[in-house]
Order: sequence, then structure tokens, then C-alpha cells
Amino acid sequence: MINRSGPDPHEHPGPTGAPLPLAGLKVIDTATLFAGPFAATLLGDYGAEVVKIEHPDGDPARRYGAQADGVPVWWKVVARNKRSATLDLHTDEGRLLFRRLAADADLVVENFRPGTLERWGLDYATLSAHNPRLVLLRMTGFGQTGPYAHRPGFGTVGEAMSGLAHLTGNPDGPPTLPSFPLADAVAGLTAAFAALTALRARELTGRGQVVDLSIVESMLGVLAGPLTTYDLTGVMPTRQGNRSPNNAPRNVYRTKDGHWVAVAATTVSVAERVVRLVGRPELADEPWFATGAGRAAHTGELDAAVGGWIAERTRDEVVDAFDRAQAAIGAVYDFADVLQDPHLTARRSIVSVPDPELDAIRMPDVAFRLSGTPGSVRWAGPRLGEHTAEILGELGVGSEELSALAERGVI
Repeated sequence: MINRSGPDPHEHPGPTGAPLPLAGLKVIDTATLFAGPFAATLLGDYGAEVVKIEHPDGDPARRYGAQADGVPVWWKVVARNKRSATLDLHTDEGRLLFRRLAADADLVVENFRPGTLERWGLDYATLSAHNPRLVLLRMTGFGQTGPYAHRPGFGTVGEAMSGLAHLTGNPDGPPTLPSFPLADAVAGLTAAFAALTALRARELTGRGQVVDLSIVESMLGVLAGPLTTYDLTGVMPTRQGNRSPNNAPRNVYRTKDGHWVAVAATTVSVAERVVRLVGRPELADEPWFATGAGRAAHTGELDAAVGGWIAERTRDEVVDAFDRAQAAIGAVYDFADVLQDPHLTARRSIVSVPDPELDAIRMPDVAFRLSGTPGSVRWAGPRLGEHTAEILGELGVGSEELSALAERGVI
């Protein structure tokens, strides 16, 4: 996967002291906001050297969401483990410098409108002429082809057009969108997998390629079940609130002390444990109880039994009783609960990262654990252009040229 020899000067060892698994992989992240940058973040978490190329005005993510002491919080998370350099790709000099950076890269991540790289002379044919092993990851709302390719597409569009919003919400209410960038996250996860797949293919073929990834199609991938069900049966899935059309009991229930808990009984054995726990063992003897569809058809009766029992007890009492009965339950946490949960604390699911602007910032740790070469969060999102001199210096750009580039607005 690596097309350079020798140690990477920006390589950081993982928590075990072993090299991080993607060390030596060089990623140029010129995408904005969340889907593309999140893919690069995931690669950086496991050791890839990620160079974040921003317009001199900064990535829009720097102006998104809340700030703490004037510092953009979302940016600190999505730009972690990245170095920041500014470069105006609307200029000839900026594009020339970008081509020089890409000539030594393994992966370029971009999410401009289709045709933008071509207009700038940064298309794959041009970039790969100097670096035939380069992988170009192109992320847009609708993909590089098709009648909608020209449309701007954010995560919200993917959530709407994939069918997610149609399925989300109460039966008598409107379609509901998530309050966070869900589709961007799904696309980012898909893109990280796509990038590693293309890099693995490079080991087999010796050449890079273009990855054409659509946010809408990424969301379709996680909604394949209901889509294919409709296609084969003609039955249109509808909004169910917190219930499931396939199993019961499955809902959120309010506890005596005003909290909420989520119960899921996906298998008949778990469903049996739940009804026995809440004092309704006779329900398990009903013929309809033996299948998920049968239980779903009697959701009202099951909800009344489970919800009534939960309403008479505190959240801690309910969770403890379900735990003893080995029945699946989860308290509905707010973020204060997340930060205080003893299990998440024990697993270091949330880490505190030193930061020169905020002293320290807590954020989720890496997405998965590797026993031998685990990833790590090594630093939070950098200041705008913090590493421009360092990154361009690696191309041989000296201090006088850097000053001239800054005067001309290229960096």
C-alpha cells in the first residue's frame, strides 16, 4: 500500500509503541465539511499522514456549530490527526503546488462538484500522469454521472432521497431528519472502506484508480432491506415511531424517575425473558409469540405490559433487573450520561486530547480496537494553515517564496 521507502518523518507510534497500521500512507484531504473529511479522519486515526488542504479562508467546518472560547468545536474533532496547509486552488500557482503534493501521495480526497477538478487541470488523468499509483476518492451527493450529478448534495439530501426520512418519525407525523450529519457519517465510513479497497487493489494491479462515491448511494446501502422488501412484496414500509415492524417489544419507555430506556427483543428467547421479567409469562405461550412478525402484530399488548412495569420503577432499577434477566436494554443517554458512564470510562471510549487552544478536549476515541497496532487520537484539529510552511517546505518551497505566495493570496 505504501509507495515510498524509508521512515515517515511524521509517523507517530500507537499506544503500544508499535507503528500505527496505516503509517506511511499519505492522504491529501481537500474535501470540505464532513463526509470527505471524516473519511480522511478515520485513516488518520490509524496512522495515515493526512495533509488538510484548505482555502485561505478556511474550511467551512471551522464556522459550523458551537464554539468554545472562540474555537470551533466540530473542527477540533473532524480535523484531528491532520496537518493544515492553505492553498487557493483557483490560482495557477495553487494548482501547481497541489499537483506537486499529489505526485507523492497515495490518496486524494475531494468533494467538489463534478467537473471542477477537470476545469482546474487537476483531473485524474493529469494527476495520475505524474503518479500512476494515486487513488482519487471523489465524494459528492449524487456521484460523478447521471442526470443529478450537477446538483449540490449534502447529507440532508441523502437522508431524504434514500428513504431514511420516509421511515423515520411517528406514524401520524411528518418525515423526520436526524439532528446530526448521519448521512455524512455513513458516507465517510463507506469512503474510508472504499479508499482502502482501492489501495489494496493497487497492490494487485500496480495502479491507482478513481473512487466515485455518492452520499445517496451510501445511505441506500444501509436501507437495502426495506427497499428490496418493497420491490419484492409491493408493501411500502412506513414510519413506526420507535417500534419495529419486524419484532416486539421494541420501543422506548419512560421510567418512574422521568428517564427513558430502550428495549429490544429481536429474538424469541430475549422476548420470553422480557415478558417473564415484567410478570406476564403467559404471553410467551401465545401462538403468535413464536415469530417476530407475530409479536409485532401484538405490539400494543406487549408495550402495555412492558411499559407499565417500567413506569413503576426508576431507571437504575429497570436496567439492573433487565441485566440480571439477560434481557437487552439501554438507558437513553444524553451526553452528560455518556461522559459519566462507567463502562465507556473503563474502555476509554472517550479520550482527553491535549490542545494548545483549549488546553484539552474530550472526544470519542478511535472507531475500533486493534490488538497489535491500535490507532490513536494524537492531536485535535489544527489552526488554519498551521503547517503550511512545513508542508510546502517538504516540496522545497523556501521562506522567501512562502512570503511571496502569501502576499499574492495563494496561501
